[in-house]
This record gives sequence, structure tokens and C-alpha cells, in this order.
Amino acid sequence: MKTVFLLFVALVFAPALLAKKPNFLFILVDDQSPFDLKIYNPKSPLETPNIDSLAKEGLVFDGSYHMGSWSGAVCTCSRTMIMTGQSVWHIPKNSKKNPKKQVPRGAQPEIQTLPRVFNRAGYETMRTCKRGNSYSLANKQFQIVKDATKRGGTDETGSHWHGQQVMDYLTDREAKKTEDPFLIYFGFSHPHDERNGKPELLAKYGAKNHRDKNSIPALHPKQPPLPINYLEKHPFPHGHPGLRDEVKVPGVWENRDEATIRNELGREFACSENIDIQIGRVLKQLEAMGELENTYIIYTSDHGMAIGRHGLQGKQNLYEHTWRVPFIIKGPGVKKGRVQGNIYLMDSLATLCDLAGIKTPETNEGISFKPVLTGEKTIIRDTLFGVYAGGTKPGMRSVRKGDWKLVKFDVLDGAVRETQLFNLKENPNEYLQQHGKQNPKLVDLAEDPAHAAKLAEMEALLKDEMVRLHDPYPLWNQK
Repeated sequence: MKTVFLLFVALVFAPALLAKKPNFLFILVDDQSPFDLKIYNPKSPLETPNIDSLAKEGLVFDGSYHMGSWSGAVCTCSRTMIMTGQSVWHIPKNSKKNPKKQVPRGAQPEIQTLPRVFNRAGYETMRTCKRGNSYSLANKQFQIVKDATKRGGTDETGSHWHGQQVMDYLTDREAKKTEDPFLIYFGFSHPHDERNGKPELLAKYGAKNHRDKNSIPALHPKQPPLPINYLEKHPFPHGHPGLRDEVKVPGVWENRDEATIRNELGREFACSENIDIQIGRVLKQLEAMGELENTYIIYTSDHGMAIGRHGLQGKQNLYEHTWRVPFIIKGPGVKKGRVQGNIYLMDSLATLCDLAGIKTPETNEGISFKPVLTGEKTIIRDTLFGVYAGGTKPGMRSVRKGDWKLVKFDVLDGAVRETQLFNLKENPNEYLQQHGKQNPKLVDLAEDPAHAAKLAEMEALLKDEMVRLHDPYPLWNQK
């Protein structure tokens, strides 16, 4: 009789146990180049043991990108693409700043966003993040919203505050014995400037919150070294005069000297290590609640950041340090290791829906990369497109296929028209002729007659992508 009873219980309750939906912890940091992290740059002095552990236990993407922006606030476009799964020229209007030539896709995209889709599927949705620079119609659709911009150097004014919102949410779930699966959008306000780190972490990286525009900060042996592709000045104007990120950020302004850049990297790293500490707190709480094994943990950034690389400071460029983003995922059924992937941030909606067994909304343009997570594929697309059109139009465009990458600048009413061609396998740091004294063979190849055929091939590919994606601004050499 006891055996019969146990079989009866198993038959009744096994389907419910098997049908338990996975949880999601989507971690999004603000302004972080993948090359800040040891997992992408082994020589980086930044210490992030919790992120390193995620990478060791999960899957690291070497080909993850944001698609670009038509605004100096690159995060606005990037985060809206995450929320809607739509491409850069299709994302819904969020303000009067959206370009008039934008082509909308689908009806009522505001009801097909990440939180709205997961709400309908029975998930409890929660977010904490900075205010603004996103898709406001999606942000307010989370059931629990704890947003504030926290870029200070104390627990109350910095990243600890965002971490505490998630900790409070999880402990409340535990106390109420909530059974619904959760989707947590765990956003940070750092390491975005002003990079006011905690004093003890600033000291660790030899940095200080420099405020005197008429002087430069002192060099310190603990400061991170200059980036490998550092330049004192970009070789030509990048096409957005007066851009805040390049000329007005406190502590940097227009300076590109060694002391300023190394100090600013130290501030960046101090903020990033504090983010890692907060992630560790949350992961430990999930483990204590018995939820960690059934939770997909995604770590990424809205875009990269220059901070001295190629003589630039901000996020308004299409070099790999800024066009690429870090992307790590760990969870049920996810293989361990590294993969190219060739994913966009906009693919997140389709992928999370796929992992949760939820129908992807019809307005979505992203591609689920679940087959990459399970080892069935190594990439989900052959070609990657990037745009920056936040300054003078048409702006910058980029296309990548395999090891080859093309970048074009068409700015300042035709005063700057430049083309760059890189073989990223041979020249992963995108050295320019200005780096030539140290790396004479590893430079931009656009002017090399030996690569004329490859240049023509990449030019045609870029044009095809621009047409396919409804880019409204053709370049000077395109019909």
C-alpha cells in the first residue's frame, strides 16, 4: 500500500515539478567595455571574482554587439532594443529625439515588451535601474519598479543601492513563499560617469575623483596601464562636435594624457568591482533560497566604452571596444565555455522567451540564440551591422563578416569621409597607422591595393545591410 501511495503521489505531482518554469536574472551595467574584464583581456587588473565565476560555470560570447544608435545617448537605443527585440531603425518612439525617418514595425509595440510578455506568462517581474535613457513605456510595465540613478561613492548613493533593491525583493519573496517564477532586470547606474567609486576601491586602483579642470591628476603605480590601442588623439574628427562624452565629462574633459586616462580607468574599475560585489550578494541569496540552479543569469552591458582607446573617450564610435559588449550566460542546459555567437542585444527578448517556453511577440526582429547555448550552433548570423548617427549625418557605419570588418565615417557635411578595413584575426586591437611605430604591419588596410577586392566586397555588404534595415542615410559613395 505504501508503494502504491508513493506512485500515486509521483504521478500527480511529477508533471507540476517538471513544468516548473525557469527564473531569469538579467544583469545590465552602464558603459562597460568587454576589455575591462579579465575574461576578455587577461592583462586587465580589474578584479571581478563573481563575474569570473559566472564565466567559468557558463558560456562567454566573443561576438556580442549592440546594433548602434541615432542619438548621443547610445544607451537609449540599446536598452530599447533589449526591451522590444526590434532593430535600431525600427524601435518605437520614446521621445521627440527619435529620427523622423524612422520606420515603425508592428502595431502597439509597447504591449510586446520584455516585461509585458513575461507578465502575461505568469512571471513576477521586477526591475531596478537608473532612471531615463531607456524605453519608458516598457520600464513601468514591470510589476515592481525600484529605479533611481545612483552614481555616488557610498552604499546609499552607489551600486549597493541597486543590489539592496534586489536583495529586499528576494527576501520578500521568501517570506511570502511566492511560487511564481521571476524575471529580475538588475540594472546599475555605474560604471557610467561620473565614476565616483567607493574610497577604498578608488585607493585600490590608485585613482581619485579629479575635479580641477586646470590640472591633471597625479600618476600612481596602482593605476591601470594605458589601453593597448591608446592614442593621444583620434586621427580625424569623429563627427559629433561638442559631444559631452568627449569634451565635458568631469575629470577628463578634452584631456587624453597618460595621467588622466589611467586615473579615469582606475575610477572605472573601482565602480566595476563594486558592481561585482553586489552581484555576489544576490547570487549568494539565490543559492540560500534554493533558486540558483533554476535561474538563468545573464551579464552584459548596454554598450562598450573607449576611455583613451583610439584617442576617444565615450561610447559614440564603432571600434570593437565600444561596439562590442560583454555577454555571459549561465543556467539550466547552458554549456560551459566560449563561443563566437554573433548576437545582438536585441536578441535577448527572443532568447528569454525561447528558454521560458513563451511565444515570441510578432513585433520581434531578434533571433533566439538558444541553439548556441545548447551547443547546436556556434553563430546565429553571418553578418553584423553597426551605426552611430547621433552627430552630423550620415555618421558612422560598420559591418563585420568573419574576420573582416569595415568602418566608414561620413560626417561634418562631407568634410570627413574616411574608410577603415580591419582583419580582426590579425589585428584584434584595430591598430591604425598612428600605432604603426610599434605595429607596422597591423594597421587599417583600406588603402592597401592588395585588399582592394575585399574592400569592395565589404562595401557591397554594408550597403545591403543598410537597405535591409531601412537605414535612411546613404553614405557618399552609395547610390
